Amino acid sequence: MAKRKRAPDAIPDAPISLNKRVKVRKKDSVCIAPIPVTNGDLLDGTIAPSANKDDKLQLNGAISTSTTEARKLGKSAVKLKSDSSKTTPIPAQAPEPENPGDPDGDSSLESHNIEEVVGAASRPPPVNSGDLPLPWKGRLGYACLNTYLRSSTPTVFSSRTCRIASILENRHPLQDASKPAHPTKNKLDKDQPADIARGQAFVEGLGLANAKDIVKMLKWNDKYGIKFFRLSSEMFPFASHENYGYSLKPFASAVLAKAGRVAAALGHRLTTHPGQFTQLGSPRPEVIKASIRDLEYHSELLQLLKLPDQLNRDAVMILHIGGVFGDKAATLDRFRANFAKLSADIKNRLVLENDDVSWTVHDLLPLCKELNIPLVLDWHHHNILFDPKFVREGTLDIMKYLGEIRQTWLRKGITQKMHYSEPCPQAITGRDRRKHSPRVSTLPPCANDMDLMIEAKDKEQAVFELMRTFKLPGWDTFSNIVPYTRNDENKPEKKPPIGKAKSPKKTKSLTDLDEVSSDPPPLPEEEVGMGGPEGRVYWPPGMEEWLRPRKRVIVKKDGEDVAKLLKSPAKKSAKAQAGKSPIKKGIKAPKLGPADIVKKSARTVRASVTSDSELADVISPLFAGESDALSTSPDPAPSEKTKALPKAPPPATRKSGRAKKVDYTVADGDADDSLSERIRST
Repeated sequence: MAKRKRAPDAIPDAPISLNKRVKVRKKDSVCIAPIPVTNGDLLDGTIAPSANKDDKLQLNGAISTSTTEARKLGKSAVKLKSDSSKTTPIPAQAPEPENPGDPDGDSSLESHNIEEVVGAASRPPPVNSGDLPLPWKGRLGYACLNTYLRSSTPTVFSSRTCRIASILENRHPLQDASKPAHPTKNKLDKDQPADIARGQAFVEGLGLANAKDIVKMLKWNDKYGIKFFRLSSEMFPFASHENYGYSLKPFASAVLAKAGRVAAALGHRLTTHPGQFTQLGSPRPEVIKASIRDLEYHSELLQLLKLPDQLNRDAVMILHIGGVFGDKAATLDRFRANFAKLSADIKNRLVLENDDVSWTVHDLLPLCKELNIPLVLDWHHHNILFDPKFVREGTLDIMKYLGEIRQTWLRKGITQKMHYSEPCPQAITGRDRRKHSPRVSTLPPCANDMDLMIEAKDKEQAVFELMRTFKLPGWDTFSNIVPYTRNDENKPEKKPPIGKAKSPKKTKSLTDLDEVSSDPPPLPEEEVGMGGPEGRVYWPPGMEEWLRPRKRVIVKKDGEDVAKLLKSPAKKSAKAQAGKSPIKKGIKAPKLGPADIVKKSARTVRASVTSDSELADVISPLFAGESDALSTSPDPAPSEKTKALPKAPPPATRKSGRAKKVDYTVADGDADDSLSERIRST
């Protein structure tokens, strides 16, 4: 996931109200209030751009007027120190989520003022049913994203997207069309004329990559007993846009038909869920036009799958009515009028779902009966928003309406489906309870032969959790992953270091065991990312980091700077280590006498050692048995140690004239010819 970038450290000087919702995080006597960054441009996928540079910094918090002693700014937090004897800890509001409309968004739960918390906690306790739909005969599913495949290499998911700016930029050609795109070495040449077809090919390529990954996800689901899946609405970016929209049939028919054949062969159900901005009850004409375009896009997507008859009827589009706009009756009238304008295929696929903001089951059930539209019961939404005149919070009272809801499906011959999720355990208020928990702990009291979509943050792992808890079909097909380890991926090929040519291999009569590779043979493409023979695809709650390689942790030592630890020592080049030749080009080397040869050889030996003790170990054998004055007797036979001495390395780097000169020759006169010959032989 692209990392969120922080905006520049700046805080407005405007006074801050005390009446806002607050969240306090204590650390000793300092309250840390994270600074939120407004950034709605973080997109998923390999082409996702970085955070918007124009993001503005906002401080959403409350600061007591009596605690203005100190403010200390940091990149990720504002530390406000308070006097404990005068005031209470300083409240500060949690940062806004990246997408406030997404209940699955990754954000901290909001805390509230004490009156709101007490009011929410004082509501009557829920009244739940003890019935369980066991033995389970239906299909369990999850929505859009597989966490295991998303973290695999290569990654597998179907929501790669982009910005409109990326489409416009990719209308320009690459600097070198024969090579793949590169952010620095082969960028888009914006000096060349733009071509609309080139930009269209770019966005269509994203859609094709998304659609191809459906096949992998379906096969993965089938291996582990999951036969129900919701397709991502972002599979084809901007397909329903007013200006940049496009039809899928000319380029995506084949790849979608292949996905449909796989789903049909495996008996998997596929559905879609248009976004929250698709509202047929809006009073704004432009919203209605955009909503109809979006529904037509989803209809074309499902038709191109070419599913068999029953699976094609079961491929529905789930929709929320949307806002109330001040008048529920008028909104329902507008919905009726706009529903009549839809194509026959959209009418056949459209189903309505109760939400947790405006529309309850009792608001939608009469409309669904009137227009022959199936009703999706979302248990989580119902427990947050219900009509207290008819039912209480919980699963018990709503059960008397399950028969009427089921009839809305049977009239159209569509297999019934419901949605189930649970709020986070620490959630108290209605706003906090809207966020879905990572996993669910039980099953709703629904029919055991229907399809149940588990809308939880951990996606397929939440389905696995239910399978293990209730021993549902497929519970024994998977096992726990090994932390930070994958045995179902092929290791990338190691590239040789740049600038180092491979030495020619010598022909040998026998096989060198050191040259035999110990790496296992590569896995076939259809087995990559499938969990291996042991099905290691389950990660325990909260351990999603186990899906990725372990991060390198640098431990700071006492008195040592972390920044220095992160820097790797610079490597000296071979040229710098060996040194430059002391003889310049064009200068003839002078002739050397016996004494010069002794000095030169001694310097050469000196250049090959690193300490005075090593130098003594090298020089001492040369003078073994010689007197301090070095007698002029005839040359004795060379000793064994002298014969074993290695050849001297190339000359060392010429030293500066200011460096102290050291003479390693014998002090009492020049060496004789025999000694010179012995040193030269070394």
